[in-house]
Amino acid sequence: MKSYNVCLKDTAKTFTKRLFYSLFDCEQEEEHDEYLEKTFLKILSKLDIEDGKKLWDTFKLQLPEIRRKLDLDAIAFEKNDPASHSLAEIYMAYPGFYAISIYRLSNALHRLGVYILPRMMSEFIHGITGVDIHPGATIDESFYIDHGTGIVIGETSIIGKNVKIYQGVTLGGISVSKSLASTKRHPTIEDNVCIYANATILGGDISIGANSVIGANVWITESVPENSLVTYQTEIKIRPKKNGIRK
Repeated sequence: MKSYNVCLKDTAKTFTKRLFYSLFDCEQEEEHDEYLEKTFLKILSKLDIEDGKKLWDTFKLQLPEIRRKLDLDAIAFEKNDPASHSLAEIYMAYPGFYAISIYRLSNALHRLGVYILPRMMSEFIHGITGVDIHPGATIDESFYIDHGTGIVIGETSIIGKNVKIYQGVTLGGISVSKSLASTKRHPTIEDNVCIYANATILGGDISIGANSVIGANVWITESVPENSLVTYQTEIKIRPKKNGIRK
């Protein structure tokens, strides 16, 4: 039987955490700089990926831009969440921000043609936060996810600027056929869209127009024009109890 380096899952976990710490803490950056490069090269070697040093140097040059985008994401959290008390709270305590941070780091590696390590990074953060963002997804600036648990964002999803997504949202594909691997299978979400809890949007040719609001629990398989409001209607009855017995 073929042997696989499954123990790299633990190595990738530690690498991911220290990479995140180094991105926001100068002391951690200095402390872990040598470890991060050494571990990155070790992982790529185990995965039989060539040019590890060149890939690391290219990736490292992108870190300031990743930090810039994440600072904008953090500001979006502070702006949109009335429960937040400071930016420091968002950087240190918000699982949604943690998930976005690891996405932006893993996405940079994915775009360099490194695929397995970014998936290990995304699965590590998925297990912690319940947010499942494929490293191949395209997500623009000032992205905000509230609560986060149960969010799924597929590989070919495209998300514009200033988008807000709540817990349980799925940006998925209608078909999971392997023959569609090289096609766009997931929706496009344009700028300034808000998607409320448990909405499901499926299909690679689906676009949610700019400035639209997608209500909770809706199921969408066709494009939505810009400036739209999409809601799911259900009847809820409230009536008094009889004889003190709950109905």
